[in-house]
Amino acid sequence: MIILIPMDLSAYRRLLREYIREHAQPPDKFSHQPRLYALARSLAESKPYDDDVLYAAAWLHDLGVFTGHRPENLAELARWDNVAYAIREAPGLLQRFGFPTEKIASVLEVIRTHQPAAEPTSFEGELLRDADILEQLGAVGLLRTVSKVGRDTRYPRFSDVLAVLRTNVETLPKKLRLESARAQLEPRVAILRSFLDAAEREAGGIPW
Repeated sequence: MIILIPMDLSAYRRLLREYIREHAQPPDKFSHQPRLYALARSLAESKPYDDDVLYAAAWLHDLGVFTGHRPENLAELARWDNVAYAIREAPGLLQRFGFPTEKIASVLEVIRTHQPAAEPTSFEGELLRDADILEQLGAVGLLRTVSKVGRDTRYPRFSDVLAVLRTNVETLPKKLRLESARAQLEPRVAILRSFLDAAEREAGGIPW
């Protein structure tokens, strides 16, 4: 049974933030949410958007990648749809925290379209998707990706991470939709390309 908590509108943000702080495992996964929300807001510039929808989607979009929420079985994990999981779990959490019920569908749509291959259907969706793409580039993208080596089944070796970073720098920039996001692109791409070149040069042809 869902218990609705009576509160002022701003209180849901504190409860949602505390919930994600507790459930974002490994712990370094927590920093992505506040950083992503701030970046997405900056991309809006002076254009109007629903900040409640953006906030909730930014904090809940990766729920399905947290340890304890995703499968531990490797075969099940290979088939895991973390977006579908977040969409399934988000309504109950948002109602529990006192989020406006009439905005929940909009939050789910933003979560559904936050990945690079998706096509956002709202401005809030464009903001979150482009911000999430930028988070996969530059120094932040390096830290987030390299930290997965050896603890994520997809990246047992550094060579696996380097392959992902090369793909990101070649494919993600062209997927950005907003001019405000493209304006932040060049320094992030330059950092990532410089790192990849240095890694290849310093390895001297020896496999990572």
